[in-house]
Amino acid sequence: MRYLHTMVRVRDVDESLDFYCNKLGMVETRRKEVPEGKFTLIFLAAPKDEQSSVTNNAPELELTFNWEPESYDTGRNFGHLAFKVDNIYETCQKLMDAGVVINRPPRDGRMAFIKSPDNISIELLQEGDSLAAAEPWSSMENTGSW
Repeated sequence: MRYLHTMVRVRDVDESLDFYCNKLGMVETRRKEVPEGKFTLIFLAAPKDEQSSVTNNAPELELTFNWEPESYDTGRNFGHLAFKVDNIYETCQKLMDAGVVINRPPRDGRMAFIKSPDNISIELLQEGDSLAAAEPWSSMENTGSW
């Protein structure tokens, strides 16, 4: 058995791609329009997994856009997506500068949470050992839910 992908439904393709690609840094690997089903599938990979996902060796994030408008409820039963990052502080600062709310700041130099435009919780984890505690992160409070 091999893990393939996680699917999340999105309301707005442009807004979602801006978040996942422009802000979070993921890369679109392929797209499939399904007119008979009235939906679009967009597959994304983390930059370090981009080449592997093309050859079907790395897991991907599948964004599903249903052409007929729908409203999606959120539920913590889904859990979250998780990504390792090279520098948790630099990543969170870049996201904040792009207008993304850091719901759970990386006070421990290891873990942070953000949310996508569709309220999907995303965990960011420091690659390797935790970074030394640093401001403004050490004293930053949680914002909203994560």
